[in-house]
Amino acid sequence: MGRIFVTRELPFEALDRLRAEHELDVWEGDLPPGPEALRERAAAADALLTLVTDPVDADLIAACPELKAIANMAVGTDNVDLEAAAERGIPVGNTPDVLTDATADLAFALLLALARRIPQGAALVRDGGWRTWEPAGDLGADLSGATLGIVGRGRIGEAVARRAEGFGLEVLHSSRSSGLPLGKLLERSDFVSLHSPLTPETRHMINDETLARMQPTALLVNTSRGGVVDQAALRRALVGGAIAGAALDVTDPEPLPADDPLLEAPNLLVVPHVGSATVRTREKMAAMAVENLLAALAGRRMPYPV
Repeated sequence: MGRIFVTRELPFEALDRLRAEHELDVWEGDLPPGPEALRERAAAADALLTLVTDPVDADLIAACPELKAIANMAVGTDNVDLEAAAERGIPVGNTPDVLTDATADLAFALLLALARRIPQGAALVRDGGWRTWEPAGDLGADLSGATLGIVGRGRIGEAVARRAEGFGLEVLHSSRSSGLPLGKLLERSDFVSLHSPLTPETRHMINDETLARMQPTALLVNTSRGGVVDQAALRRALVGGAIAGAALDVTDPEPLPADDPLLEAPNLLVVPHVGSATVRTREKMAAMAVENLLAALAGRRMPYPV
């Protein structure tokens, strides 16, 4: 029987499968454990079940002499030092594929909300500003016949492309191995949806220079990782009218402080990293993380290795 530190209480039955075979130490707080608490509770663990909010860096891994497996309940692994884990021979698992449709749905929901000015309309009604039907009031952008540029056409980008085709959008894409150069895609797109992993090459890929290549009527959606966008540059672009609007499910840092200057920018919609936030998706993510740990602690290959 191994000892597993779970960094957050998960309201899913999957943890019962772990409890049946191993000793669980589950973090009791509503917020993630801080660095010191994470290090203290993980130190004696044989395995970790972590979330994207938990920095599993080289120092933490070094402080866990018994560590045999890490299961990250996320598709991304930028919070885990994969090199440090590999040096110790510690397998790392994630939860790919399962959140593809949920995240693609959210990306498209954000695009629709921006294009049709839904947050502004809802606020107008609540604030008593809805006077009558106005022929030139609350005008948004048409999707049918417009061009959507997808940056990073992996599983989620491909799922967004399928949804876009159903709305009559022309779809362009830019990725490491195919499609248009990023600058050309930005110049041609009415809407841009970001789906790139966060790497040293993609950090602040959207910056002053790339934002300047977008159309002044263009809308930007980011459901990938906050660090892909230079948020100071995005604020300048929105305030200066270089682009017409942006919607973010991810920010850097997370959560975004309430007094962050970015939130003062016009035509900006920010939601709290809810791309995978459906009951079915989160249940499956938890189940996959548990399956990774059960396999690794039994000496088998993880079914969902990084």
